Amino acid sequence: MAKKALIQRELKKLKTVKKFEKKREELKKIMNDVNADFEERMAARDKFNALPRNASPSRLMNRCRLTGRPHGYYRKFGLSRNMLRIHTMQGDVPGVRKASW
Repeated sequence: MAKKALIQRELKKLKTVKKFEKKREELKKIMNDVNADFEERMAARDKFNALPRNASPSRLMNRCRLTGRPHGYYRKFGLSRNMLRIHTMQGDVPGVRKASW
């Protein structure tokens, strides 16, 4: 299981991303608008660069919902490979079963 501090850090990043989501979109529109003045676009770029680093959604890491494990993560299920295997064997994951041929 992942350290609780790492899990809490990811939750804090997610909260920051949600907080600044609208502001980032507005500033991006101004920066990419070809009809806007150069000074206006540069002012928007300065404000965009002044936002917190963790406001970027690309800094988020996918983690297993049960254990917090960052590697071997399956997006479709939201679980790491270990937990996916355990829950598949128990029959908790609908539509998935062990292969046999």
